[in-house]
Amino acid sequence: MNRCTTLIFLSRRHAVVLALGLLGAGLVTQAMAQNQPRIFPAKALRGTLVVTQPPIVTLDGKAAQLSPGARIRGTNNLLLLSGGLVNQPLTVNYTLEPHGMVHDVWVLTEAEAAEKRHTAASAAAAAN
Repeated sequence: MNRCTTLIFLSRRHAVVLALGLLGAGLVTQAMAQNQPRIFPAKALRGTLVVTQPPIVTLDGKAAQLSPGARIRGTNNLLLLSGGLVNQPLTVNYTLEPHGMVHDVWVLTEAEAAEKRHTAASAAAAAN
C-alpha cells in the first residue's frame, strides 16, 4: 500500500517554521517594550512607600491607606500584590484619589528614580 508522506512532512516543516517565526516575533516585541520609558501622569507625586499591613501604608513616613481599587505596578509594569511588599521601602510615583487614598503606584527603576519629580511636601509648599 502506497502512502504519501511528503504532505505530512511538508505540513510539519511549515508548522515548525511558523512556530519559530512567531516565537522570534514575540521576543522582539518584548525587547522593544522593555526599552520603552514609562509615562507617568502629570499629577503623580514621588515618595517612599512602605506597606505596613495592607491596605495601610506609609508615604514618606506619614500614614496613608490604599484605595479599594489601588494598583501597584512593578518596575516591569506588571501588577504587584500589596501583601508581597510588606516592610519593603520602595521609591515610587503615586496618585491620590479624591478622598486622599493612594490609588495608583509605580515602583521605580533606578533610572526613573533619578529623574526629578514633585513630592507631596514640595507640592504643598508650592500651593501655599
